[in-house]
Amino acid sequence: MSDGSTFSAHSFSAHAWGRNLPTYEAIRTMPFNDALAAGTLSPEQFRHYMIQDAHYLIAFGRALAIAAGKADDPDGLVQFAEAAKVAVVVERSLHADFFESFGVSGDEFARTPMSPVCHHYSSFLIATAHAEPYPVALAALLPCFWIYAEIGRDILGRAVRPNPYDAWIDTYAGEEFHEAVRAVIATTDRAAAAASPGELTRMHAAYRHATQLEWMFWDSAWRLADWPV
Repeated sequence: MSDGSTFSAHSFSAHAWGRNLPTYEAIRTMPFNDALAAGTLSPEQFRHYMIQDAHYLIAFGRALAIAAGKADDPDGLVQFAEAAKVAVVVERSLHADFFESFGVSGDEFARTPMSPVCHHYSSFLIATAHAEPYPVALAALLPCFWIYAEIGRDILGRAVRPNPYDAWIDTYAGEEFHEAVRAVIATTDRAAAAASPGELTRMHAAYRHATQLEWMFWDSAWRLADWPV
């Protein structure tokens, strides 16, 4: 993590980050991200990643919209409704640029099903957003925001430039994205402060599972994973 200043010492986010630091370190040093920073990641691996990420963002947007509907104050409603819009409209626009650059047609995207990991992660987020209370839904959504921000900054600090993946690096290392992530962390901590002990336990379980799935998502792209049967 960059500096530890994102949260207070006794917040949910501080505990969740600390508990899952080994998994974050495994993500930070995994072959996919090392190769992306070095500019040596194959176009085929990046295309696999971008197609699956475009599928994932639709589900992520749906889960954010559900969380917005469960928000306990108007600020949260606006925050996560806007985040859902960004996930589906703005980030998909970025994906469209990548699709053009890396030769992915709209037909190819439509024909390509979710990978097993993408399907699992998408289903997990939507199910959690539907079935769990607001604080647990936020804990499940938080790793996607936070880990991308930290990985983006980490890769920016060691990336070979120019890099075929400069646009990806600049998006997730940029201050605009980090400002949004800090706001999600703050909202999650406020929700956790009012959560019951049982809800806090489920928050930590949801955060841990989503963090594990972040590793699995990148690993899946590295291996060009598909359905085995």
